[in-house]
Amino acid sequence: MPIRTINPFVTSSSLATSPSDALNEKTPISMPKSSAIRNNRLSQFFSTSPKSKNFDTTLHVASPHRAGFRPPSPQINMPTLSLPTINLTTATGEKSKTEERPMTLFQPPSPAEVRRIARQHAAFGPIGSQSHRYSSRFVGDDFPDPIEDEPPYYFLITTYISYLILIAFGHVRDFFGKRFRREHYKHLQARDGYAPLNSDFDNFYIRRLQLRINDCFRRPVTGVPGRFITLLDRTSDDHNISFKLTGTTTETLNMSSYNYLGFAQSEGECADAVEAATRKYGVSFASTRGDAGTSELHLDVEDLIAKFVGKESAMIFSMGFVTNATAFPALVGKGSLIISDQLNHSSIRFGSRLSGAVIDMFKHNDMRDLERVLRERISQGQPRTHRPWKKILVAVEGLYSMEGTMCNLPGLIALKKKYKFNLFVDEAHSIGGLGPKGRGVCDYFGVDPSEVDILMGTFTKSFGANGGYVAGDKKLIDKLRVTNAGTIFGETPSPPILVQIASALKIISGELVPGQGEERLQRLAFNSRYLRLGLKRLGFIVYGHDDSPIIPVLLYHPAKLPAFSHEMLKRKIAVVVVGYPATPLISSRARFCVSAAHTKDDLDRLLAACDQTGEILQLKFSSGIAGGAAPIRDGLVNEEEREFGKMAAKGVKPLVVPPRWKLEDVIRSGVQDVKVPLT
Repeated sequence: MPIRTINPFVTSSSLATSPSDALNEKTPISMPKSSAIRNNRLSQFFSTSPKSKNFDTTLHVASPHRAGFRPPSPQINMPTLSLPTINLTTATGEKSKTEERPMTLFQPPSPAEVRRIARQHAAFGPIGSQSHRYSSRFVGDDFPDPIEDEPPYYFLITTYISYLILIAFGHVRDFFGKRFRREHYKHLQARDGYAPLNSDFDNFYIRRLQLRINDCFRRPVTGVPGRFITLLDRTSDDHNISFKLTGTTTETLNMSSYNYLGFAQSEGECADAVEAATRKYGVSFASTRGDAGTSELHLDVEDLIAKFVGKESAMIFSMGFVTNATAFPALVGKGSLIISDQLNHSSIRFGSRLSGAVIDMFKHNDMRDLERVLRERISQGQPRTHRPWKKILVAVEGLYSMEGTMCNLPGLIALKKKYKFNLFVDEAHSIGGLGPKGRGVCDYFGVDPSEVDILMGTFTKSFGANGGYVAGDKKLIDKLRVTNAGTIFGETPSPPILVQIASALKIISGELVPGQGEERLQRLAFNSRYLRLGLKRLGFIVYGHDDSPIIPVLLYHPAKLPAFSHEMLKRKIAVVVVGYPATPLISSRARFCVSAAHTKDDLDRLLAACDQTGEILQLKFSSGIAGGAAPIRDGLVNEEEREFGKMAAKGVKPLVVPPRWKLEDVIRSGVQDVKVPLT
């Protein structure tokens, strides 16, 4: 019998035929005339008697002695049309064997299972190929400073002019507004003898500059901030002063969350462990660590983090900012010196000011300037008395969140041995995100963690939780436990958070689900290098080191901040745009946060969107000195290399062709090129 043809595009009513109609084929069946017994069997097979109804036709295939026979097509419903159930059994009629030994080869997933898989992939995408993996580690002798490209002077001049126009028009509007619309300025004026809590000068930037692009910030979200993130749509009727939710949502590709290893998931090993811990411990310990807030969960997590970073002991906090804000006053005080990188996080600056120590800064990641500051401060001693410093603490970050640069740890260790200062490394963004084992900058550079006195980090970025830790020698941590205000007065981390941290650490180290942690680390390293190289080749100015999962793309012009954000949102991509005062005045940027949850297709989609947006907003002004240049043509390798060498020896910058690759060329060669030193 020929196979019955069913059109999947017809309506369901036309498919719902009776059993007799399903067996009524227009083409006659070619049967051997010499076998009457087989005809009788076939008539019994197609009969509608009770005996034939008990015979499950969907579980049998034709006997090898009956050439040309195939069972009729079963009734097919629309939900299972594309994924039929495939079974393999015998046609001997032995019903007991088929019941005891099911031979199902393929069972289509149920609608609930399909939704569950889609939800999983929305939080953490499946890897497309094993070639999309890379091990993050430093290779070489001297750690190079990243080359920062600069745009043409035209863009810098117009950026300054734009800010001048915004400020001038803002003052003009304030001049007339304070006289003709006084009700809008009541919060800035004294009333009934009470001084205003809001400063007119400080509030000027918010109401005249930030308010214009306020719809780009603090967008409300819902659901899991994984590979995709769902935005709650909103609108404003009063020029971004307030917003109203429209009741609709937009699912976007998430390039904005600190979800480096993709542990922000609602399903999986971590989520299951958190659910079980919540049922056992509840959601809070309702106490400080010094009173009744220390459980076995806290002790286990502290042991895990100490072993993970390679230190004797560690203590944890419920908030990352509080970790730095309370650690510095407990470490140093009056008569001490803190030397801070000029681009350190505000939590380091806040804690340093609270400590009462003298604070000095050095240029970002500049070891020569740091040595100059050290020599000057050590030789002069304390102010007025010139006594030797009680302590000297140099504070840096492992990975800088706005620049995408790493600290020069080998250079810092060399200066530490020479000038005998204590070293504090903030690994809020580098822990879990750098190194072949995800253990931060020490792991990335192959430096013994004992060379660093204090290692600090947070659990928000790579572990899908919140809070922070400080790790060091046991005697130092014991001192911090009794002198740190965050432990004495701060709330203790909650049970779900502690179990999330412990599960993530065990997965990364391979104790839980062996192989998964290594895959997450290698996917993050590949994604970081792939996206960075692609953006450089398209012609964008990109800051930071090659292996950094933070990728800033420079926009410069203040009007391009909201324009870039809106253009990416049109393409269903959520990004973060950053401007003054979080960055220098003329260094406004978009910041992409890469995750192990992203797939190569996601990054290709982002590159395509950036390619289009870059053409619209004129953002492709890279000169090529920072990388992304076109490859040297075949046959001219030696000649061009010699020419570049001669020009470099004379101190002349070689002529570099600005990179303006086509998108298809970037995608085609990106996978192979990310595994060699990026250029």
